[in-house]
Amino acid sequence: MNKSLCVAFLLFCSFTVAEDATCPHHSDHQAQMDQRGDRVMGFDHTKTIHHFVLKPDGGFIVADAKDAKDRESIEKIRKHFVEIAELFSRGEFSKTEEIHDRIPPGVTEMIQHRDKIAYSFHETEKGGEVRIKTASEEARKGIHAFLRFQIEDHHTGDPVEVLSD
Repeated sequence: MNKSLCVAFLLFCSFTVAEDATCPHHSDHQAQMDQRGDRVMGFDHTKTIHHFVLKPDGGFIVADAKDAKDRESIEKIRKHFVEIAELFSRGEFSKTEEIHDRIPPGVTEMIQHRDKIAYSFHETEKGGEVRIKTASEEARKGIHAFLRFQIEDHHTGDPVEVLSD
């Protein structure tokens, strides 16, 4: 494919509403992100479900095994989330950057205001969640930008609006 056609094709894909899954660029991006995610997180994305929720005081990240009997996935989710809560609290987002192949929106603000953000891990029946809380408006804006990016990049279908408590 010549350079002009390639550029035109990429522009077409980039203007497709919500990066339509039929666009080869989208499919390639998603497949590569899924591969990196499986490696970095340590659990298989096809056996788990990820959700991201925006709350007035921050939000949370949830991952659950699709099968309640899948003890291996449940334990791997919990191990990863314990680590993520610790890393994020230190302002360390390299695993997220590696998964998405870029620094997600909101990370800069989350690092700048890390002393105003609390991260905590909680087990769920089929996995776990990382709760992210703050009283700082600046930190909350970063958290919400980060979670919205996750929702869009992972195509979770979660609401991008702040949900009340």
